[in-house]
Amino acid sequence: MEYKIAEKFVSINGEGPKAGELAIFIRFTKCNLNCSYCDTKWANSFDAPYEIETEETLVNYIRKENIKNITITGGEPLLQKDLKFLIDSILKIKDIEIEIETNGSVDIEKLVNYRRETNGKISFTIDYKSPSSNMEEYMHLNNYNLIDERDSIKFVVGDRKDLTCGKEVIKRFNLINKCKIYFSPIFNLIKPEEIVRFLIEENLNDVKLQLQLHKYIWDPNKKGV
Repeated sequence: MEYKIAEKFVSINGEGPKAGELAIFIRFTKCNLNCSYCDTKWANSFDAPYEIETEETLVNYIRKENIKNITITGGEPLLQKDLKFLIDSILKIKDIEIEIETNGSVDIEKLVNYRRETNGKISFTIDYKSPSSNMEEYMHLNNYNLIDERDSIKFVVGDRKDLTCGKEVIKRFNLINKCKIYFSPIFNLIKPEEIVRFLIEENLNDVKLQLQLHKYIWDPNKKGV
């Protein structure tokens, strides 16, 4: 199988349950959404620059780097029709754990079923696109009935309306008792202390404030980190 890869690199996870840990990032091209705050627009178009990689070259790269955390991202990786084949090949490497970052608009059911069948070390980080993204209407809400404690929901927020929306979604789908939950500020749009104040006001236990570490360590627009 061949894949259009925007970039692949070793860095640290900038967010999520493994924030600060080494990871290999495999970024696919193409995205079906156009979020107002997107920081990877350069990889999202159908004619974005890419390198052709096979599952063999990607697996060999992972073996060579000897990093156990693999983050599959985009663009939108779930648009790749042969993604399951690639994941199956990667999981044959000992001690590998795969995190799939998805924008929340694509059905994860087939991969959730695949995870059950293989007992694979796969987790999903699903974005909920808050109102300021202008993409909220595209959220595939049934995904929240499929997730478990391995998975994470990320609310990228830019204002009070986004925060209130996140609180309502958490309550509607009982997410506190299903998965990990993060509120992540849109960089340079909302101050982290505003999110902390909201968490306190609303008594949102078990919801974590998440800062994108890579944007504080490197230039926020730098690729490959």
